[in-house]
Amino acid sequence: MLEAQEPGLIVDPGDPGTRESARSFGAAASVYHHSRPGYPVEAIAWLIGDAVRVLDLGAGTGKLSEALVALDREVIAVDPVEEMLEELEVAVPGVPRILGTAEDIPIEDDSVDAVVAGQAWHWFQPDRAVPEIARVLRPGGVLGLVWNSRDIRADWLRQAGEIMHDRHDASSTFESYVQIGPPFGVIEEHTVEWTERMSRARFLDLVRSRSYFITASAADQAATIAALETLLTTHPDVAGADELDVPYVTRCFRARLGGDAEGGGEGEAESAATRSLDG
Repeated sequence: MLEAQEPGLIVDPGDPGTRESARSFGAAASVYHHSRPGYPVEAIAWLIGDAVRVLDLGAGTGKLSEALVALDREVIAVDPVEEMLEELEVAVPGVPRILGTAEDIPIEDDSVDAVVAGQAWHWFQPDRAVPEIARVLRPGGVLGLVWNSRDIRADWLRQAGEIMHDRHDASSTFESYVQIGPPFGVIEEHTVEWTERMSRARFLDLVRSRSYFITASAADQAATIAALETLLTTHPDVAGADELDVPYVTRCFRARLGGDAEGGGEGEAESAATRSLDG
């Protein structure tokens, strides 16, 4: 283990290129935290099962950590961006914060029951991250991946997504993101649909918290916000509304370390809302 620089925070051992890619969020950490939705506790309870000690990998400002703490789990938060972890300290005080990456996790072997990642898997390099995640998991431990996506069956959100250059939404598939492979077994999926009520101002801040927006030119940023303000003013479903009901779909994927790669196991007992994917 590396020596602590201050309580709960240790020196960043991660890959420089990965850190640089993720660091664009640092300047918008506060906006990110107050604008982004959390995760339904129901979804996270399914994701981790009976795991007690959980590593939140790519923890950001602590949205997923908050749900884990609500379930009374012991949480460790790892992220490559110090500004994000500073926000996490405020949101979920007492959760240990560690600077690190999925490719170089600065905790001991066989030390956690589950590793989870919220909205973060696409930042990882799977060929390096999967063996590292397996290293820190106890035998039979769970890797859980979760995404919140706006449900674009609502037409105004579909149009907003086009303006925001969304790459993913609730109607898209995440299977290409979750090709985990050995030493993990079959991938199971669970979906939860829910609605987040937010102010119009918060919705626009949510846009400002996205990596494509943060790294865009000032002119492109202004054009995006102007187009969204026009949509929110003119679309009949939301015109003039100060409060917006934003429908979400939370998609959860989990795989067990050393599980049966051909299927079977605990996932067979899940409800119809859960289906097995080809790992």
